Amino acid sequence: MKIAIIYYSTYGHVGKLSATALEALKEANVEADLFQVPETLPQEVLDKMYAPPKDDSIPIITVEDLTKYDGFLFGLPTRFGNLPAQFKSFWDQTGGLWANGALNGKPFGIFVSTGTPGGGQEATFRNSLSSFIHHGMIYVPLGYGEAFPLLTNLEEVHGGSPWGAGAYAGADGSRQPSELELKLVQIQAKNFASVVEKFTSTKPAEVPAEKKVSEKVAEKEPEKVEQSTARQAQQKPAVKEDDSFCSKCIIM
Repeated sequence: MKIAIIYYSTYGHVGKLSATALEALKEANVEADLFQVPETLPQEVLDKMYAPPKDDSIPIITVEDLTKYDGFLFGLPTRFGNLPAQFKSFWDQTGGLWANGALNGKPFGIFVSTGTPGGGQEATFRNSLSSFIHHGMIYVPLGYGEAFPLLTNLEEVHGGSPWGAGAYAGADGSRQPSELELKLVQIQAKNFASVVEKFTSTKPAEVPAEKKVSEKVAEKEPEKVEQSTARQAQQKPAVKEDDSFCSKCIIM
């Protein structure tokens, strides 16, 4: 089982969530790799946005890399309740994988970051699903479960929902993911891994030996099987019609 964590981050908030998810998977002895999608904005624009440099130690994901993994965790900052253009630009190149069904049936989960509450966290989850569902991929939400006391915590402001973990960056981007938010993404990563394991370890059910034998007999001696079936039909008691029973009313 191999899981890929793929993210885009302008100011590092989603990058921190992604690194935390990777650590959680490693602690659970899950084989996982961390990737970032290519940047599409010119450096001049990034400088004017005061965006910090990207971490060069984290490899850039390619379309071919996707075929090597059994499940995916996607880290997405919101852009007006939707995917960032950088991630969309990368995913729009997966048409060949879609045509071949290369990602069909593979599980995926999502975690997000927004500036403030009401900034579009749940909208980002919903609006991003179409990009993955068209591949036939299977969405695995965080849900409540182990995360219930964290998601329902009213003592502090925090991101995240049953859709997936989330963090708030603050209106100026100065707020970093809190301990609670980091704990949520740790729980999500480990729960997601347990689901992926079920998908990768499932094998077709074995046909019972007696059924195999009866099928072989039917193939070799079709006449005897037909005669046996006819005798069984003759032995069934006949239905007696009376005023309280109408054989024509039986729904087949």
